[in-house]
Amino acid sequence: MSRRVVQVLGSSAGGVARHVAQIASALSAGGDELDGLQVQVVGPAAVKATVLPGTGTGTDAVAFRAVEITDRPRPADARAVLELRRLVREAGVLHAHGLRAGALAVLAARTLPRGVRPRSVVTLHNLPVGGRAVRVVSGVLEIVVTRGADVVLGVSGDLVARAGARGARRAERALVPAPTTPPPGRSREDVRADLGVPDGAALAVTVARLAPQKGLDTLLDAAGLLRAALPLVWVVAGDGPLEPALAARVRGEDLPVRLLGRRHDVPDLLAAADVVVSTAVWEGQPIAVQEALRVGAAVVATDAGGTREVTGDAAVLVPVGSAERLAEAVRAVLSDDGRREELRAAASARSAELPDVAQVVAQLVRVYGFDAGGSDGGARHRPPGPHR
Repeated sequence: MSRRVVQVLGSSAGGVARHVAQIASALSAGGDELDGLQVQVVGPAAVKATVLPGTGTGTDAVAFRAVEITDRPRPADARAVLELRRLVREAGVLHAHGLRAGALAVLAARTLPRGVRPRSVVTLHNLPVGGRAVRVVSGVLEIVVTRGADVVLGVSGDLVARAGARGARRAERALVPAPTTPPPGRSREDVRADLGVPDGAALAVTVARLAPQKGLDTLLDAAGLLRAALPLVWVVAGDGPLEPALAARVRGEDLPVRLLGRRHDVPDLLAAADVVVSTAVWEGQPIAVQEALRVGAAVVATDAGGTREVTGDAAVLVPVGSAERLAEAVRAVLSDDGRREELRAAASARSAELPDVAQVVAQLVRVYGFDAGGSDGGARHRPPGPHR
């Protein structure tokens, strides 16, 4: 079996590209079972800086080839498939990330002769959402991926089940640990002072891209309900296309919410929070929630996608879209010192159970077939469950 692995991704807001960077670096720096492995990343030129952030981390051994794969169908997709066919010919493994990139990669691999066709793996990172046209196109792409890939990985149990229902010959849950980040570098008091949190006020922190998937209208609705209940400063770290609309609502309704934009001190913010809140409509294995658990934060989150699989019992989970239930949960946590301490202890314990990069490499070695001479080595469909 060839020791060349080609990772393929499309345009990305950052999460998928960071995951590809993580696994490409880890595979390149792997142990004896990965000796002689060659890793190449293929994707739009714009993601190169994220996938290969610098040297000395394993990424200096990773090759990159620019192929433009966008998030919308376009005539140039045919050219992308032809380019992928050339790049993956005689590779050992083709591992694509995302539905669009996965479909184009599978088409490229399946149109090659069997003798030069790589083993194809696709990781699905998001639940297809949108209007009827988007759902129809996504449904077609899902069929291409699930029927064509040798293995489908889903970042949450619902995606694994969905792939199995659509005919995947083998589907299992991907492991997506949060990237390593430095520990908090400032004290809780310093962070709160820098944010201008008044004495006696509670600090709620949300880390999220300002995009529809993150359910930020629910956040603002809940903040409005809490405004009269307790002194509160709710900060949101992140940027994105909804920033102007969210800022207008905050100003117009005089909400106790501050949009901080993109931040480079997220661990400090999370550690200083009285409560960390996620209001997402859907998540796979939410990185911000994993980071909150890592610093031992009290977490309230919507029960969206794979969030429960990440938090276990170490968070208060509420229904997606219910501002009333969200506000009630946040108020209850902020009003009960004992409950907050219980959640913080549970968060630290849960964080220690979450997968690390070594476990990701072990999973990929197995899925790629490197531990069994290329054998499929698993059941047709593996039910989701808590990862350890």
